[in-house]
Amino acid sequence: MDFSMHLLLSALISGLLLGAFYASIASGLALVFGVLEIPNLAHPAVVVAAALLVHTLNSWGLDPLLSGLLLAPVFFVAGVGFYKLYRVVFESRGKVDPLRSFSLFFGISFLIEIALILTYGVDFQSVDAPYIGRALAIGAFRVPYRMLASFVCGTALLFGLQQYLSRTMTGRAIRAAGYDQGALPMLAINPARIRQLAFGLSLATAAVAGALMIVIGPVQPSADRIYIGRAFAVVVLAGMGSVTGVYVAGILLGIAESVVLTVFGASWATAVSFSLVLVVLAVRPAGLFGRLR
Repeated sequence: MDFSMHLLLSALISGLLLGAFYASIASGLALVFGVLEIPNLAHPAVVVAAALLVHTLNSWGLDPLLSGLLLAPVFFVAGVGFYKLYRVVFESRGKVDPLRSFSLFFGISFLIEIALILTYGVDFQSVDAPYIGRALAIGAFRVPYRMLASFVCGTALLFGLQQYLSRTMTGRAIRAAGYDQGALPMLAINPARIRQLAFGLSLATAAVAGALMIVIGPVQPSADRIYIGRAFAVVVLAGMGSVTGVYVAGILLGIAESVVLTVFGASWATAVSFSLVLVVLAVRPAGLFGRLR
């Protein structure tokens, strides 16, 4: 096989595997942004916090992926509790000023990062597992098991979330809230309960995404700065109200970044997410899978 073609195929495979991880980060952000209309800038910081907690659990002998699953219900409860506080302090006074909400979550993101630095320091933290450091040989290609594990788990997370939102009564209520929250009381559904469940679910996905993050590679407390742009890019590319769209957009971003990194270098790869957003918004403002209004 020609060397340049080998590099291109390697980039495509790497991008495909990485894209599922991007989608796992963006899934919770898309949920809380689409249903609650809250731009949760702290979501990537929560993912990083989960990753470092997975590091702690792994140091006690637990598998990192299992640790992510164990943390998910804890994060869900924390999300429900936080939203109750948010509702009392902000939403009970009427329509929330977007700038105040934006500033609040930006400040929370900063506080989480500071707390993580005080706890773990500024160094990178990693995990250990039998599948880390090994690779699957497929012809001339070697695919790291850690990337395969992240791809499989990320895909399972998005599939499970899609099934929950489309096949359960509560999930359908959450989706309905994204369309018209004013109609929920007419269906005997408490809008506040649905909103707090949506926020809790978004943090539960962050716990799993954090486990995938630290399985892929070492993580430091300020890693949220790397992923915040990518996460919002995936949400914008996908459009509101589509978990499938988030998955496809994550894959597209992963492949695009990987190919640009291989062909043009790392300095150009960082601009890929914003370039894709500009192109998609120019062609289809609602996103690839969003609802046109």
